[in-house]
Amino acid sequence: MPSARGNDSVDLFVIGGGINGCGIARDAAGRGLSVELAEMNDLASATSSASTKLFHGGLRYLEYFEMRLVREALIERETLLRAMPHISWPMRFVLPYHRDMRFEGETPTSKLLNTVMPWMKGRRPAWLIRLGLFLYDHLGGRDILPGTRTVDLCDDPAGRVLKDKFARAYEYSDCWIEDSRLVVLNARDAEARGAVIRTRTKVTDARRDKDHWVVTTEDRETGETRQTRARALINAGGPWVKDVIVNTLNQTPSEGVRLVRGSHIVTRRLFDHDKCYFFQGKDGRIIFAIPYETDFTLIGTTDVEHEDVSAKPECTPDEAEYLCNFASEYFRQPVTRDDIVWTYSGVRPLYDDGAKSATAATRDYVLKLNDEGGAPLLNVFGGKITTYRKLAEAAMARITPFFEDSGGNWTAGVALPGGDFEVDGVQRLIDDLRAGYPFLDSYWAGRLVRAYGTEAAQVLGDATCAEDLGPDFGGTLTGREVAWMMRHEYARCAEDVVWRRTRLGLRMTAEQIAALDAWMTSGDAGQVDLPAARSGMKEEQGA
Repeated sequence: MPSARGNDSVDLFVIGGGINGCGIARDAAGRGLSVELAEMNDLASATSSASTKLFHGGLRYLEYFEMRLVREALIERETLLRAMPHISWPMRFVLPYHRDMRFEGETPTSKLLNTVMPWMKGRRPAWLIRLGLFLYDHLGGRDILPGTRTVDLCDDPAGRVLKDKFARAYEYSDCWIEDSRLVVLNARDAEARGAVIRTRTKVTDARRDKDHWVVTTEDRETGETRQTRARALINAGGPWVKDVIVNTLNQTPSEGVRLVRGSHIVTRRLFDHDKCYFFQGKDGRIIFAIPYETDFTLIGTTDVEHEDVSAKPECTPDEAEYLCNFASEYFRQPVTRDDIVWTYSGVRPLYDDGAKSATAATRDYVLKLNDEGGAPLLNVFGGKITTYRKLAEAAMARITPFFEDSGGNWTAGVALPGGDFEVDGVQRLIDDLRAGYPFLDSYWAGRLVRAYGTEAAQVLGDATCAEDLGPDFGGTLTGREVAWMMRHEYARCAEDVVWRRTRLGLRMTAEQIAALDAWMTSGDAGQVDLPAARSGMKEEQGA
């Protein structure tokens, strides 16, 4: 192995390039701290690209009386929506009701109701669902999102694809989020504010040296090692948080991590409207069925114990069958394995609170500070994508006392790159883009705006026709867009592009993806002329 080079010094070193790590790096850089982040693979290569892709309060968490978590998440929905209206948007969720719906057996609410109303035998009464939705509407306040309404499924388009026994539903609001793009844009904004973002870089060792950490990293592509001295260290390793504590920091963890696999299936489009479904199962669990990438439907998720962090999470045949059967309890036309076009799975690194089941384990985040040996270490456990910004603020509240000159909270409402426009301005951007580039059809222009927002025109540059954009890889993906992702978004290979920064793998053939990979590694992308990316920061937002 080559010898370590360099001995750079930073205020804060962050381990992990998922949403928590990148969110923390951005927040810290905006406070004036020098920051370095290392991710052993691609950004968002694990849990942060395998979510159900929602900014939501967590309606079912009310049954566990997790009021603080739900309130914080509900408030965050609109805060985040304003900062990234290109990659996040409001959606309406239809919750069909029938009298046989049941609780997950171990929830505090089910235990309470079984005590005071034993004749219900575990069923969810309609009044309780309506009460939960009333709390959901009012716990966090709403300025943008509409509230709950009752839906007659006999007349509403949402009822046409459901079985006849579902005559009534409740319709409420939550938000979509392009999860892996959220991670990349946080990393980009962190870098624009001075952070160093290193992907494909593994932290192999970290040890305290009095008032500093000495962090050793290895470039996984070149094998080169280097050392960085950091005044503070944050372990945001996600599913690997415990592995980092034990094998990288050589410490004994005092906190446990519960690895829970969540699997999803993507099917052909199952309904022709833009609303989502919230389905409650006979076993008390819930799943979502969500319009996905225009022509598909996303169904998930499962909650299954995942024992080995080194084992790649995959949607098992049993999990796929479970999701098909679950959805088929609601849809008039059964969902079968033949309808599935893609599956994905991620591991949630939940804080181990001793819950009996994976479903009951808390989704709240827990931060543990250790400064007994000198330089501070903060381990991050759990969390959900909706509260990543608040988690970052909470992490900095634990770290900034060690830095006298650091700034205060600043991220609320500050736009991510490409998000500096009004929440209702997407269609205007699409129209403007099509006017400037007449060769774009509505799908292509919409996809670019939803990915890049106000930077979409920078991606296209001076093109006057599709041929000016370089190779056509299929699915409206062109050489110039790929070069943008390589130059500004840390993409290195085809998988980074077609399954994380976009989901165009659903529209491309294996041959097209292979051709893309070959082009990305050939050096041809470096010949594409691109303008510099803007940071996405407004002048008044500078930290």
